Amino acid sequence: MSTETSQIHNIGYRNYDGPRLGRAYARRSLFTQSLRGAYGLGRSAKSKVLPMILFAVMCVPAAIVVAVAVATNVKDLPLDYTRYAVIMQAIIGLYLAAQAPQAVSRDLRFKSIPLYFSRPIERVDYVIAKYAAMASALFVLTGAPLVILYIGSLLAKLDFADQTEGFGQGLVSVALLSVLFSGIALVVAALTPRRGFGVAAVIAVLTITYGAVSTVQAIAFSQDAGGAVTWLGLFSPITLIDGVQTAFLGATSAFPGGNGPGAGAGAVYVLVVLALIAGSYAVLMRRYRKVGL
Repeated sequence: MSTETSQIHNIGYRNYDGPRLGRAYARRSLFTQSLRGAYGLGRSAKSKVLPMILFAVMCVPAAIVVAVAVATNVKDLPLDYTRYAVIMQAIIGLYLAAQAPQAVSRDLRFKSIPLYFSRPIERVDYVIAKYAAMASALFVLTGAPLVILYIGSLLAKLDFADQTEGFGQGLVSVALLSVLFSGIALVVAALTPRRGFGVAAVIAVLTITYGAVSTVQAIAFSQDAGGAVTWLGLFSPITLIDGVQTAFLGATSAFPGGNGPGAGAGAVYVLVVLALIAGSYAVLMRRYRKVGL
């Protein structure tokens, strides 16, 4: 009768005895890498081209406005801080259409999500890191032109108090826009692992809805239905931001006839924006419960 024997061979592996940085470090690292990736940093040169071009396109009009203000000695900037993002909303939509799928679709397509969750990181950490990174990247994109406008206004020796107040209102507006738009774009991108589908869907949700709502608003205004113009603004992300900043940040509305919402309707706008942000987070959490181990 033969007996089986087992042998243990020492092949030289060493136990890890360094610091274990834990869940917070992993979440912070994911946020940092996602934020860098939104501008192509740490990736190939080709990945940097589009985000950097869009960043430049966002900033060039602000630089032109500043140059005109300094050269002509105007008493106020020809463009309000709160209006800038509304005017440039097409560029914002293109940026999100390019970067939101890059942030989440690749992990879904290559099934790398379980690798994240095998580390000391949970689904809530993944969602928060990705959401915060996308919102931060968009805030950089939309906030940089406002900084240029503000510095230019000071160089043009415009009233410091007025410009500081307008600059602060503009930052609040683009911060809210960044959180809202990023949540919507990430939800749309996370619903499909195909990047091409995600790009088209994000453009449709953020840009085409604005065109449709603006058209219907113009028709309603021409038919003397000014009240309908206000409520139609609830059905597009950029008109939602327009309504909030018109009601509470002293902005001039881009709605037909300048018929922005008052304080009462503005409260409804704020509630809808907050509901969309919370809903986006909830949908992302639900989506990543289905792609775990």
